[in-house]
This record gives sequence, C-alpha cells and structure tokens, in this order.
Amino acid sequence: MDAYVARQPIFNRRKKIFGYELLFRNAKAKYVPDIDGDTATSTVLGNSFFNIGMDNLIDGKKSFINFTQNLILQKVPMLLPSKETVVEILEDVEPTPELLNVCREMAQKGYTIALDDFTYSPKLRPLIEIANIIKFDFRSNSADEIQVYLSKIQRHSKLSILAEKIESYDEYKKAREMGFDYFQGFFFCKPELIKGKDISGSQMNLLQIMVEVNQPDFNFANLEKLIAPDVALSYKLLRYINSAYFAKAQDIASIQQALVYMGEAEIRRFVSLVAMSNLAKGKPEELIRAACIRAKFCELLGGVTPWPAKPAELFMLGMFSLINAILDQPMERIMKDLPLAQTIKNALVHRKGQLIGYLGLIEYYEKGQFGLMSRVANALGILPATFPKLYNQACQWANSFPAPE
Repeated sequence: MDAYVARQPIFNRRKKIFGYELLFRNAKAKYVPDIDGDTATSTVLGNSFFNIGMDNLIDGKKSFINFTQNLILQKVPMLLPSKETVVEILEDVEPTPELLNVCREMAQKGYTIALDDFTYSPKLRPLIEIANIIKFDFRSNSADEIQVYLSKIQRHSKLSILAEKIESYDEYKKAREMGFDYFQGFFFCKPELIKGKDISGSQMNLLQIMVEVNQPDFNFANLEKLIAPDVALSYKLLRYINSAYFAKAQDIASIQQALVYMGEAEIRRFVSLVAMSNLAKGKPEELIRAACIRAKFCELLGGVTPWPAKPAELFMLGMFSLINAILDQPMERIMKDLPLAQTIKNALVHRKGQLIGYLGLIEYYEKGQFGLMSRVANALGILPATFPKLYNQACQWANSFPAPE
C-alpha cells in the first residue's frame, strides 16, 4: 500500500531541531488532514511507513504522528518505537476511561504524549496530567486566546508547550516571549529583512562558486580561481580531500589537485554544502538541510517527467529556493547579480515560467498539501506515486554528507 509522507520541522528555543511532525496518507485517499480509522490502518503504519524510510525522514529525532481515538484504543501507536515516537492525540478524542488507560500504558512504556490543536476544557484535565506536550495552533487561535488557555493549565514539571503553524519570525518571537518551549512551522524558511543589510563580497563569492560548480560542464580552472582566494573554503577542501574518507597514496597539496581527484559529482556535493553552510552561519541547521533536500528532489523530478528538463537547472532551482532566508535579503536583490539561467530567476523571483511547477511541487509536498501536489504533478506528466521514493532519496542524500571538518 503506497503512502505519501512529508515532514514539518519542530524547533526548540535555540532553533535546533527537536523533531518532525510526519504528515502521511494512503496514496489512494482523497483528503489528507490526518490518519483516520477508515483510510489508515496498522498496515500503513507498520509496513508502508517503514518502507518509505523512517530513519531517513527523522534522522534520529522525534517523530510526531497524529492518532485518532480508534487507533489509540487499538494500541496502534505501540507498533512504533517508543524512544522516537510522539503520540499526538487529536482534538476530537474523548478522554474515556478506556482511552486514559491506554495513554497511561503508553506513557509507562516511554512514549511521549502530545495533545494536538489544544483548546482548554475541564474534561481534558486527566489527559493534561498524562501529557508531556501540549500543542497550540497559532492559525486557529489568537495570541490572547492562547494566553487564556495557558492560564488555565497547571503545568507539571514534565509538561512542555509547543506553538504550531508558526510562519514568520515575528510569530516565533511572540511565541517565545509567551514562554513556549517548541516551535513548529516554516518561519525558518522566511528571511528576516534587516534594514540597511547588504550582501557582502565574501557572500557573493560563495554564491558564484555554487553557481559555477553546478554548471553541467563546469570549468576546473574557473572554479579554482573562485575557491583559492577563500581561505576558509580552501582549508576545508584540502582537509576533506586528505581525510580518511579518501584513500590516496600521498597527500594532496593544491586546490587544482583536489578538484581533479574528487571528480565532478563529489565536488558538487562538497562545495555546495560547505558554501551553503558558510552562507547560513547563525541560521537553523534545518535551513541548509531543507535546501539540500529541495535541490535533490527537484533534480530527481526532472528524471521522471516526460517534458524536457535539465537536471542541473532543477538542482540549482531547489538549492537557491531558500537563499533569501539564508541571506535575509529579497530574492530579487540576490538574483540580480548572479549568472543563473533566466528560467531559474523567473521561477524564484517572479514565480512563473517553465520551472515554477517543480518548485510548487516540493513546496506542496513539504506542507502536506498532497491534493495540490497531485494536480501540479499531473500537469507536468509526473506520476504522484513516485513522490515517496524520490523524497526518501532526497532526504537520504541530504543526510549522507560526510562532515567536511
């Protein structure tokens, strides 16, 4: 049984990844708001879910998964590993004695219990006593309403609060001021526009290196000229090429030697990651990971569409789709001075052109908007059923980078 799975990041107060909420559905189902007893069974969770690759999706972090009353009573969550699993109890669940007994059993076995889309009601007090995390929806409730709910909760020592659907840095800062412990949403993909801030010369050089290294047939001499003046990048490149990861008869002492020895595929892989990491200093690590996933996912999509699509252009489209958040600059300003293909600029700046469909596909997939994703995929001649495998490959690729230092 095929299933779509997307993930939404959850951060702690230091903007480090705490876990991911996993949104998934039966590929034959029409709507996807949660897993319900009619369309999702223990077979989907126990088989298809693991076939997609849980390890690749959560990368050692917590996985938040919604469960209905029926699935909880059937003890379906206990098919999953307790250490990594956060059992999200949906807002329409009734705290019956039977359900409370199962929740206590899960808590005793080490499962983390979260109450989803929380609005306070006295009947929920027994669940609050069991819960480890309470989630508040910042789209469905105002900050004032949430503050009222918080005042009615007697927080025990193991109870944390999570703000979900945080879509801007202003909302993140507000939730942080309110005392929230965790933050879920795509605020980290948005730029913090700071008046007077500009793109530095070193940042522009890194952007040009990324463009050059991802050309279909890049020029080694041109790339060497760009890398050599960047002391930090040169050092990391030589340290990496002389590490135990590569088996060599003798050490490599020049940038030119390193580039030739590594080959095009490894150069693209390493230089793109290091350049992006240097550009994203002070930003959440998830931002770099998301850019890498987008790059590989877009490239893979180009291999399954019947329409002409250049893999290198699609890779660049995905990699640069979050560059505005990395540099805290408007996309138009960044693209102005970069020698990228006009098709890429049209998609990133103007949200139009022949590549915009690919960018829309991965954005819809990330947010679990699988209905919109399917419509765009059909327009591009891509079978939606191929998405889980491609997304898994992209996650695996992004997780596989050996540490450059």
